[in-house]
Amino acid sequence: MVHKCLIIGSGPAGYTAAIYAARAGLSPILYTGKDPGGQLMITNEVENYPGFPDGVIGPEMMNLFIKQAERFGTDIRYELIDKVDFSGPIHKVWSDQGTELEAHTVIIATGASAKWLGIPSETKLMNKGVSACAVCDGFFFRGKEVAVVGAGDTACEEAHYLSKLCKKVYLIVRRDEMRASKIMQERVLNTPNIEVIWNAVTDEILGEEEVTGARLKNTVDGSTRQIDVNAFFIAIGHSPNTAIFKDWLDMDEIGYLIASPGSAKTNREGVFVSGDAQDKVYRQAITAAGTGCMAALDAERYLSEKGIV
Repeated sequence: MVHKCLIIGSGPAGYTAAIYAARAGLSPILYTGKDPGGQLMITNEVENYPGFPDGVIGPEMMNLFIKQAERFGTDIRYELIDKVDFSGPIHKVWSDQGTELEAHTVIIATGASAKWLGIPSETKLMNKGVSACAVCDGFFFRGKEVAVVGAGDTACEEAHYLSKLCKKVYLIVRRDEMRASKIMQERVLNTPNIEVIWNAVTDEILGEEEVTGARLKNTVDGSTRQIDVNAFFIAIGHSPNTAIFKDWLDMDEIGYLIASPGSAKTNREGVFVSGDAQDKVYRQAITAAGTGCMAALDAERYLSEKGIV
């Protein structure tokens, strides 16, 4: 049997695509992947998604997405797609449990994963002051002192964003120079309440039930210093979860899939991309949901043009 629509990945992009596809009569099958719900499943409070005036816990929000997708008939399967074949008009995929499916359209919503430092305290204090998204969580620490680790444009953007909310921002840079663009460096260096700590790595994030500080190690002389902060933002990049598509779809040097401007279309007919798998700029739940909608509408139009629906 060739299915009309297959969605690879969950999270706001995947479930929004499922809602739209199901309401259009495409009978979508959604494979959640190994982390059902995506990054929102490790997010405590979500306050910037419209429709939740009092905020909502990330996992609770994703549960509502699931219920809505199922209400319209989405077939949700808790498996991981680990192989694809986009060589012909009928697309083939295989799950890690050996299931093989064929579909006229495929919507990719595999997202991206934040890169972490790899220290135990980072895991212990996740959502207790440790975050990989200043736009998501900075509001909770307005008027307080915070730290950002990273040396690229993302780190500079996050530090500058936080400087408008927080009393002081420490930017921790491993070397004696940044990788960020000149304009972003100048913006950070010219912001009075941002202090750049050069030649430093994070030895430990301090705190028990919440972040209280960080111990930094100098990469030149090995000395340590402690900073007192209420939040620790990690901005060392994201990795798009797109490795299984590298032989089939156009992507940039990092691995983000490339969509045609103003659409969710990839370089393969009938294959569409949404969410953080193609978005390295905004990376918000609301923008992911928006592109999930686009992907489903593009898939519906494609199927209509082919006379399949």
